[in-house]
Amino acid sequence: MSDVVIEVVDDPARVCAERLAAQARAGGSIVLTGGSTPQRAYEIAAELEPDWSRVDVWWGDERCVPPDDARSNFGMAKEALLDRLAVAPRSVHRMESVEQYSRELAGAGTFDLVLLGLGPDGHVASLFPNFPTLDVTDRDVVGTPAGHEPFVDRITLTLPRLRNARAVLFLVTGADKADAVARALAGEPSRATPGSLVRGATTHAILDRAAAAKL
Repeated sequence: MSDVVIEVVDDPARVCAERLAAQARAGGSIVLTGGSTPQRAYEIAAELEPDWSRVDVWWGDERCVPPDDARSNFGMAKEALLDRLAVAPRSVHRMESVEQYSRELAGAGTFDLVLLGLGPDGHVASLFPNFPTLDVTDRDVVGTPAGHEPFVDRITLTLPRLRNARAVLFLVTGADKADAVARALAGEPSRATPGSLVRGATTHAILDRAAAAKL
């Protein structure tokens, strides 16, 4: 697996947004993540590059809730990013079911940019510590119960599909993530820390000082 290039910055959301905007201009495929951390990055990215017509947009995981539910990863990205664009993406692939997403992924090829967060427990997407989903190698997407709040069932890309990326970009902020950051980005690969198992052809991490405190 590739080494991780780590950037500790004062404004992680803006730096992440610049990477998203650059990929939107270059074209290809972008895999978005959910949670609270990337929301501001999406808002800034829409300002920096309002034309996303060259890219296909995917998600790394989703909570099994309606798209207008406050817990929906799609719903958050739609409000923060998609609805703010002047020109819509070439395609938008919302996770609706394992079967539907498997069909759409079948011809997707290598992802150009996969954006990931990192949970305080070290989870990425909806791949949780020591869950059997970490052992799945023959499928692109699986269903899983939640291993972290909110406790609703999930759909997630598998480790091989997340790794099949030209660039993996972690965006992590907050002191509550510092232990997980140290394990995932500087420790040995471990099923106890799923973030340590995801590396693309290139892997970058954008951190604030609190998240990087234990590196």
